Amino acid sequence: MPPCRAHHLLQLPCPAPGCAHWFRNQSGLTQHRRSLHSNIPTPGPPQDLLPPPLPPRHHPQPSQSPSHPRDFTPPPPDFTPPPLDFSQHPQPSSPAPSEPTHEDSDSADAEFTDSSMWCYHSCLGRPCTADGEFLPHGTPPTPMPPKAPDDWSPYRNRLEFEMAEFAFKKCHMSAKNLDFLCDLMAATLVKHHDVPPFADHKDLHNVIDVTQLGDVPWQSFSVQYTGECPEVVPPWMDDEFEVWYRDPHAMAHNILANPTLKNEIDYTSFREYDAVDDMRRWKDFMSRDWAWQQADTISKDPEAHGSALVPIILGSDKTTVSVGTGNNEYYPLYASISNVCNNVRRAHHDALVIIGFLTIPKTDRKHSKDNMFRIFCRQLFHSSLSAILSSLKSAMTKYEVVRCGDGHFRRIIYSLGPYIADYEEQLVLSCIIKHWCPKCIAVRMNLDGGGMYRCRGHTDFLIDELHGDVLWDEFGIIGDLVPFTNDFPQADIHELLSFDLLHQLIKGAFKDHLVDWVVKYLKAAHGTRRAEEIMSDIDRRVAAVPSFAGRDFKQWTGNDSKSLMKVFLPAIEGHVPGDMVCAFCALLEFCYLAWRDVVTEDTLNQIQDALHRFHHYCKIFDLVVPTFSLPRQHSMIHYVDMIRLFGALNGLCSSITESKHIKAVKEPWHWSSRHNALSQMLVTNQCLDKLAASRVDFDARGMLTGTILSSALAALALDEDEQAMPMTLNHNQSGPTVLAYVRLAKTPLAALAREVAVPDLQRLIQHFFLPRHEGKLQVFNSAAATFFAPSDLSGTGGMRREHIRACPLWRKEYLRNDCVFINTNSNTQGMRGLEVARIVCFFSFNHNWEVYLCALIQWFEKINDCADEDTGMWMVCPSFHEDGSRHLAVIHIETVFHAAHLLPIYGSEYIPDGLKFYHSIDSFRSFYVNKFADHHTFEIAS
Repeated sequence: MPPCRAHHLLQLPCPAPGCAHWFRNQSGLTQHRRSLHSNIPTPGPPQDLLPPPLPPRHHPQPSQSPSHPRDFTPPPPDFTPPPLDFSQHPQPSSPAPSEPTHEDSDSADAEFTDSSMWCYHSCLGRPCTADGEFLPHGTPPTPMPPKAPDDWSPYRNRLEFEMAEFAFKKCHMSAKNLDFLCDLMAATLVKHHDVPPFADHKDLHNVIDVTQLGDVPWQSFSVQYTGECPEVVPPWMDDEFEVWYRDPHAMAHNILANPTLKNEIDYTSFREYDAVDDMRRWKDFMSRDWAWQQADTISKDPEAHGSALVPIILGSDKTTVSVGTGNNEYYPLYASISNVCNNVRRAHHDALVIIGFLTIPKTDRKHSKDNMFRIFCRQLFHSSLSAILSSLKSAMTKYEVVRCGDGHFRRIIYSLGPYIADYEEQLVLSCIIKHWCPKCIAVRMNLDGGGMYRCRGHTDFLIDELHGDVLWDEFGIIGDLVPFTNDFPQADIHELLSFDLLHQLIKGAFKDHLVDWVVKYLKAAHGTRRAEEIMSDIDRRVAAVPSFAGRDFKQWTGNDSKSLMKVFLPAIEGHVPGDMVCAFCALLEFCYLAWRDVVTEDTLNQIQDALHRFHHYCKIFDLVVPTFSLPRQHSMIHYVDMIRLFGALNGLCSSITESKHIKAVKEPWHWSSRHNALSQMLVTNQCLDKLAASRVDFDARGMLTGTILSSALAALALDEDEQAMPMTLNHNQSGPTVLAYVRLAKTPLAALAREVAVPDLQRLIQHFFLPRHEGKLQVFNSAAATFFAPSDLSGTGGMRREHIRACPLWRKEYLRNDCVFINTNSNTQGMRGLEVARIVCFFSFNHNWEVYLCALIQWFEKINDCADEDTGMWMVCPSFHEDGSRHLAVIHIETVFHAAHLLPIYGSEYIPDGLKFYHSIDSFRSFYVNKFADHHTFEIAS
């Protein structure tokens, strides 16, 4: 029987100034100092110190590197030039910058002050007293009501809160498992005459239920048809439909009062300009023209002067939780405030909340397509929204005073902001007929022919003056419906509809249109049988795409359109005319440009150019497409105007609400008993909000410092009247990090040379590092690179982490060596300042008590001095010496920018059936540098 491992307490603090990490053994402390504090001089050889113990099983901490990798100039094939500057003695890494945060009213974000300037709307969002009297500039906020530092109410201590959050939110244990866990804890504590934090699951749930923080109770109302009934009354006219909701007024208060968002909320509208050339920039919602126009309106009212405008963002979308158990559909309604920065809304971060479950009327098959039933369903939708939002109406014309997260009181005026919805939902919202545009009055059969924008006043005028049939046929308006926005001041549903990149462009224009058109073209040009062969080869090409920084492409299918679009260009090249490839390229560039985190006038010009090229090259599909008057594609015409109106569109995409479905709908449904699941889902969401609010409150008061273990040790030290040292273990590191997570045993240099099949490894290291190194090397299987990529899925600060692999046996199946960008000239933008290489292995060695972090790479060379004209991507090929050997080099790890994704240039030949994706890099001679791999790569590889 193997010996049991004892649980080791944290014992060793980090001696670096300002660092509060604690470690279980000397090895973990050493790795931490080398990775995070390499700029602090390392003491000489320790005297009278035993060898460090073996490292623990958990992975070592990643190290930091400067926010910009060092330049690296690739050596020529013969390695004759003198060694490069960085190879002498790498300079110690500078401390990583903190994650960028958006400016508040007192200070600007240091990350952007050198490149941007802001022009704020005058006299809006001013702090005031609780009575609404404005405060002089610079007045500190009114102190919050004091709370005891050990007030964990309704919990007794930190252990109770952490256990409740762990059991309910993180694991969501079943009642049976939670009871068993309580029994296990009781069994270990009984000999100490102590009891577990909770008696059983009922005790835990009761404590969460009585929490007051974040408590916004669910309410409901019923709706029934009240119009004229026919002789034979359909069953739906007698049914009552129940709508559940939470007060959006209270939810908005909670978001405004959240102290963790105090630096991520703009209380006044502003315009952002480039500090160098005064070019206009659009980013967060309050930098947009719509917010400025609304602020102009508020400033004209003497009663509202100085108030902060808080537009309410809404979003709704039906979702199915289980098809196999009866097609269970739910209709969640989400809300946020426009003042929150885009990065916070995309990360949810308690800034996007569920405020309702709309009803989905059902009837029998006989009446499901009746016009009266369809009209009722749409009007029920609008009536429900109007009733749910009614609590905000009084504060849309007269301000109310609210305490905000920064501690200040402010006068708040609410308004209806953008509505996030896909095209089908937009039709319901705008009361427009299918195949018409909800934004403009362009004729259905020629949408791109142009037309003035729709507006509330114009629509009301048409309804008053024209017959219903004329409204339907000539303007696409359903005159029997009244939009919910008509019940609120200064709200125009046509203006407030936000565009949706996910459904309009990615799933619509790309997959449902272009991909289907390619299939139709192949069948029309080659016949069905030949077309099936070509499509099979395209499928094999997609499956043969190499893996990329942890993303496995071999499982991608045509249904996963968001992923397919990243690799589809080279898959069809050679099988379709060049103009079709150019059409795809133009659409992809349009999508990536429109998704940028910061949009400038130059970006808008590029978007217009991509749109023009898209329309030009789409003409080649005339053979198989009867009309290009398609609403989803037509929406692209309005994107430039919408960016000026609402700013960067990545903060208003339906992907934000769709990802919220998981936490707010799908997981609570799976946790339910499936019987009357909605009532259980409501309680679950309410409990999750209470736990989140409690964490925010405890954290704001400094009560969650460190881990539960470190806090227990600190309390124990205090009980023993010993000096307590602060102990924290914070894994959320800011800024770029580069180092391996998987550590191998130290390897002799000769052994590593044999393992990677590089006999002259010693010479390569000597070129990198002048002194001859004969000692052992530390070999790593991966590296973690963290970089600023706000347009991609990232943390609230815009930081994104990816793992770069160099594994001899990945997933116990195949050799994996990822490709990377190497920074060769930081003064040159884009690919002209970068080179592409393939990682052979990561390793490190010590010299004079300094650690050198290195990578053995194989160079790729650019085929041309510009990108390919059709695909817009650069082309590279592996670099070899004259004798046919690989062009290898040893570089410092800090020259690695981040992972690169290479796509084989397949040509027009079919690829073999048995080709695996992990053989692609070795099987093809030339590759595209995939600039569509992610939004950050699009910025640097274009």
